[in-house]
Amino acid sequence: MSDNRLLQIQNLKTSFRINNEYYAAVDDVTLTVNKNEILGIVGESGSGKSALAFSILKLHSKDKSKIEGHIKFKHNDLVPLSERKMQKLRGDELGFIFQDPMSALNPLMTIGDQITEALFLHKGLNKEARKVKAIELLDTVGINNPDVVYSQFPHELSGGMRQRVVIAIAISCDPALLIADEPTTALDVTIQAQILGLINELKERLKTGVVLITHDLGVVAEMADRIAVMYAGQIVEIAPVNELFKNPKHPYTRSLLQSNPTNNVAKSDLHVIQGVVPTLVNLPREGCRFASRIPWMQSAVHEENPILHEITPGHFVRCTCYKDFYFPVDDKEVNENGAS
Repeated sequence: MSDNRLLQIQNLKTSFRINNEYYAAVDDVTLTVNKNEILGIVGESGSGKSALAFSILKLHSKDKSKIEGHIKFKHNDLVPLSERKMQKLRGDELGFIFQDPMSALNPLMTIGDQITEALFLHKGLNKEARKVKAIELLDTVGINNPDVVYSQFPHELSGGMRQRVVIAIAISCDPALLIADEPTTALDVTIQAQILGLINELKERLKTGVVLITHDLGVVAEMADRIAVMYAGQIVEIAPVNELFKNPKHPYTRSLLQSNPTNNVAKSDLHVIQGVVPTLVNLPREGCRFASRIPWMQSAVHEENPILHEITPGHFVRCTCYKDFYFPVDDKEVNENGAS
């Protein structure tokens, strides 16, 4: 087992209780995140990205969910850990950038108190040192007048500033693993670049492993070392970033890329992916889960029980349907670009 492996997720299944029955939102996911690596996870809303992130930190309600499989962090399995032990890891070695800063921040606590709380619990710094560090962190994430913001409450800040505060809290204890769930959604382009630069700097300086969850293909193209594509709770393709963009294989991956605006948008129409991601209750549990969204493909091209196939070193694709996939709009052009 390589010492470079920081996080190993094995056969993870996270199910939620609906009307006394459990339905898997994360279904048999296996992933590895190494030190000093950014793993990008992409997919449409409802594909299971955030459910996976919350599962790693065990933030789902125990009354309404159950987790099966293994989540090994530094070779220690998090799944059986008690809540008390998880609290010691969260905010310290495990950092999390929440997608919604309003739900992540306590409206009754000042910004300074919320940042220094983690520094007190995990680092044991005295009051003066905590304040100095908190103001330094606010400055680091690009907040003007950090000494003023230190004493303010969340409702006094803009959405972008609140998101930067959440990021400051997440990186306050120099985590070994940082999970960023849509970290730049509320930010303008300039601040987005700063925040992504901060995440990359943290990775380089501390050899931090990063799980970057986003729907923005441009962000993962710039930031990630490897990319995992999620659909309907499963990983359908995973590959090094350059390989995935140059040689995408799964029909869903190719559809995502084809539907993304590019510089040549004036020359070619954007592809529209038919249908929507199925709800948990209606999600098909057998066969290729993407089959209903490519109805022009014959059922025979799909596996009955799709598995991940390693087609080149480090490049995995789920289901053999990728071998026969084509876009129905312009078969000739797609074939010329390397479709099977």
